[in-house]
Amino acid sequence: MARGKAGLIFGIIICLGVALSSLGFSSTVEELKARFDPIIQKVAAKHGVPADFVRAVIKAESNYDPLAVSEKGAFGLMQLLPETARRYGVVNIFDPEQNIEGGVKYLKDLIKQYQGNRNLVLAAYNAGQLAVEKHNGVPPYPETRNYLKRVEYDKPYIKTKTIIYRYYDERGRLCLTNNPYYLSRKAE
Repeated sequence: MARGKAGLIFGIIICLGVALSSLGFSSTVEELKARFDPIIQKVAAKHGVPADFVRAVIKAESNYDPLAVSEKGAFGLMQLLPETARRYGVVNIFDPEQNIEGGVKYLKDLIKQYQGNRNLVLAAYNAGQLAVEKHNGVPPYPETRNYLKRVEYDKPYIKTKTIIYRYYDERGRLCLTNNPYYLSRKAE
């Protein structure tokens, strides 16, 4: 039964790939970069993650192939695993905008968790947070060590922009917060 499901999923992926390539998704890397850059700019700005960092991750992960599928079961431009995609609200893992949105949200969480340390963020993105915790730093895996070298982002720390929201409380006082969840609760 499991083998049948895997075959069905693989068949769906192949059909999807044929359909998308017929819609113009087979292009040169430069054409793909140009096509996806507006999405990268928008999503990176929305989440306060440097667009250059997102571009570097996409290049290392999929070389801008929106239909990329890894042997470990990661999909799309940012090579999201299905459980990561679900956690970050990605419904269609091959949709470039959803894939980038999910990947950038994940990167933002990793940047916060590892205080912007480039190598730890990338190691966690590649090998998983548990591997980084287990090894108390970058895991000794050759794949992860090579990945750190492949990601063309030279800054040792990733700076994010904190968005500050302002609102007036019930007494008319100006209040500031960096938590949009708090704002939505105040609106209720």
